[in-house]
Amino acid sequence: MYLSYFGLTDNPFSIAPNPDYLFMSPRHKEALAHLTFGLRESGGFVMLTGEVGTGKTTVSRKLLQQLPDNTQVAMILNPTLSALELLATVCDELGVEYQDSKSSLKYFTDLILSKLAANHQQGISTVLIVDEAQHLLPEVLEQLRLLTNLETNREKLLKVVLIGQPELQMLLKRNELRQLAQRITARYHLLPLSAGEVKAYISHRLSVASGDAAIFSQATLQAVYNITGGIPRVINLLCDRALTLAFTRQDAVVRRHIFLAAAGQILGDDVVKQRQGKSWGVILVGVFAIAAVIGFMAGKMYG
Repeated sequence: MYLSYFGLTDNPFSIAPNPDYLFMSPRHKEALAHLTFGLRESGGFVMLTGEVGTGKTTVSRKLLQQLPDNTQVAMILNPTLSALELLATVCDELGVEYQDSKSSLKYFTDLILSKLAANHQQGISTVLIVDEAQHLLPEVLEQLRLLTNLETNREKLLKVVLIGQPELQMLLKRNELRQLAQRITARYHLLPLSAGEVKAYISHRLSVASGDAAIFSQATLQAVYNITGGIPRVINLLCDRALTLAFTRQDAVVRRHIFLAAAGQILGDDVVKQRQGKSWGVILVGVFAIAAVIGFMAGKMYG
């Protein structure tokens, strides 16, 4: 509705993972560097964690783009599987044919190990990426560890990327998974965007859609950070709604009160007030601290 009104060629705040809008903040670049380094090492696992909406999928898609051409990738997007179902899914992803009548852990494991050995002989690396890995059962994670046992003198023939929410870190602290935890050669926890990164993120997405960053006032940009906490997915949702509200009011600029109204519609007025209160609390603490320092110095000077 608002695209032509604001001179946009596309929806800049769609939550669809469009690679054209990929924004790699310094944090995302650092996460990518950790994963890339880990995959080059001889170990079997690398891990990326972060809260919902922080951009883990963004990093994983960039990782896929940077993998060498001689890499075969298997993706598991729904990890709520039994060990047997997981192995069957890995076979499907790697193009390994199997007979349903023979399904067993040993049968699937042997097929996968044969495929890994064949890939290695042909100079092909094999990478398994598991998204939402916090949902994996401990016995399924153990089965993944066993798959990484096949190795040469220099490297594992299967490298696994585990992507998940912070609960994944807690899962891997379980005693029965200590062997797997010891094989993680690189791990990174992705934090939300900073205030400066939020401004750069919004500016980037608007520019890709041929828009002007001035659509959002400076006060609005600060409010975006305060209300969203720097989580990209929430930023997209609220900015999209704010543009819609500004359009219905025929405003040329998204002012702070418009953004707060949009945030209230999606998050609830109580949540918005609470997050505003936190931000103002920090500001007031700073003001009181400065006032205390000034008072102390004045006392020294005139006391």
